[in-house]
Amino acid sequence: MSDDAKRGAVLFEAPGDFDAINRLYRERRWSDGLPVVPPTRERVARMLAHTKRARVEIVADIAPGYGAATVEHIAVNAVLAGCDPEYLPVVIAAVEAVAAPEFNLQGIQATTNPVAIWIIINGPVAQRLQVNAAFNCLGEGAWANATIGRALRLILRNIGGALPGEMDRATHGQPGKYTFCCAENEAANPWAPLHVERGFAAECSTVTAVGAEGTMNMNTHSKDAGELVRVIAETMMHPPSNEYTHGGEPWLLLGPEHADILQRGGLDKASLKRRLWQESKMPASRMAQKDLLRVRDSRIEELGEITTDTLLPISKKPEDIGIVVAGGPGTHSVYVPCFGNSLAVTREVKD
Repeated sequence: MSDDAKRGAVLFEAPGDFDAINRLYRERRWSDGLPVVPPTRERVARMLAHTKRARVEIVADIAPGYGAATVEHIAVNAVLAGCDPEYLPVVIAAVEAVAAPEFNLQGIQATTNPVAIWIIINGPVAQRLQVNAAFNCLGEGAWANATIGRALRLILRNIGGALPGEMDRATHGQPGKYTFCCAENEAANPWAPLHVERGFAAECSTVTAVGAEGTMNMNTHSKDAGELVRVIAETMMHPPSNEYTHGGEPWLLLGPEHADILQRGGLDKASLKRRLWQESKMPASRMAQKDLLRVRDSRIEELGEITTDTLLPISKKPEDIGIVVAGGPGTHSVYVPCFGNSLAVTREVKD
């Protein structure tokens, strides 16, 4: 990678025609495959007006190419993605989160796994920016969700150098690698919201980054809390899983109806995690033989001798299971299996 590429962006004169500049971005692989908004000096300046940070400040070095994500370079990619200028502090916080060592961005960017980065937004900024937390919160239709998630992906690609088939070695990838962003539906959450659970004040605005391998819809009409826990736990249990191999950090996106049933059944978030952790233990005999060898290599210090009779926990401890409440009405929740070698990171959104 050239020194200019490692610095993340270079100013240059580009054609003013929309079609011509999009052809240029396709040729140089600066696009995610969708049309981009030309990052003119004027558009970038409008974006930078929404942060107090210096444009040359380096927020993070982005793996795997370790390009320097300056505030200006982040703003350029936010413009490319179509972000409104006031979204910039959220995008900066997302960059800070994914660059934390425990998130293991190097592993996520270069893996053959189809891992994408799920951004969860909490606090007043979610409502102010109209980040969707209800109907279709993981789908299309919300400008903030679509463009904030896309901005982070373009940063990972253009500054981090994770180009498919080169440093990004994903066998298949997944649609979440275009954009994967929502807010928590705090108004419908019967428990403390995610950012409060993770140590932030309720009035803070935060971004949480999760290394997510996909989504699995769970459609159950059960009104019994115990039965609901059982079917969710059985959904989480699957043999070809990074989580059982390494002791991961699985996540649940609970629909408000399911969250209400569980809460009325006497389960707070901590007790729900303990129940799920216990009921999702999987016999090691269900693993493929070669995968079981990987489990033994990865988890021997944690679990001791592992035989085919060992019950493998999905995570090292119950607290590692992440729970978010979002979505609209309906008998649906979502299981989000994760990378296994990554821990979610939360950062506060600051001007």
